Amino acid sequence: MAALALLPPLPPLPPQFKSIQHHLRTAQEHDKRDPVVAYYCRLYAMQTGMKIDSKTPECRKFLSKLMDQLEALKKQLGDNEAVTQEIVGCAHLENYALKMFLYADNEDRAGRFHKNMIKSFYTASLLIDVITVFGELTDENVKHRKYARWKATYIHNCLKNGETPQAGPVGIEEDNDVEENEDAGTASLPSQPPQPSSSTYDPSNMPSSSYTGIQIPPGAHAPANTPAEVPHSTGDIRLTPEDFARAQKYCKYAGSALQYEDVSTAVQNLQKALKLLTTGRE
Repeated sequence: MAALALLPPLPPLPPQFKSIQHHLRTAQEHDKRDPVVAYYCRLYAMQTGMKIDSKTPECRKFLSKLMDQLEALKKQLGDNEAVTQEIVGCAHLENYALKMFLYADNEDRAGRFHKNMIKSFYTASLLIDVITVFGELTDENVKHRKYARWKATYIHNCLKNGETPQAGPVGIEEDNDVEENEDAGTASLPSQPPQPSSSTYDPSNMPSSSYTGIQIPPGAHAPANTPAEVPHSTGDIRLTPEDFARAQKYCKYAGSALQYEDVSTAVQNLQKALKLLTTGRE
């Protein structure tokens, strides 16, 4: 994907907008790596900023300049389907965030604790925030976001205090809000999404896990030749327009996954579409 031309600069961030500073930083980090991700991070920041304060002069000025960036980005991205079609954009963001989460989770389970994996956990949580521009998050995304943000903070604090973090799915305390950590998101990003060598990153070798209600989707780890478990349809299946829309969504997700050569995620989504179309159920 071609890099973007220089965007108009933003004024200093008003204190009221502190909650979106990391999303804006993530946008800047992706201007060259993935302009679609950069665009939606800014769109999320814009929408969130409008809700926080759109009246005071400094906030209005900042949002006006941010809007200028969004318009410039949209013009440069042209007819990119991930921007012109929400369903493609959502699939792009979800697959990107999932790849980053799985990279960090794999490093964590292997006991390889470093700044890039902390950054990947935290950035995955920020990108799941961004997915809300398309509507309400799925329960799965909510759980991934909470776990990723908590893991980033937990490992960061352990390393900061000279302690060895506990690898893998340790017990997350559901009642505790995860603190916004200034340092957890400051490490330089690895190549995005992280794709280390097969010796250090092989999603197909990672077991499907369930911990305190947080589940890693099995299809994300399954080998590409995993047989589809699709029940045969019995009788006439009457599909609603919503069913067709959901099946189309899964197919779009599969297409987006294939852009990253992520066969297992593509297969998982195609299986979901096939099951829906043949049984009327997900």
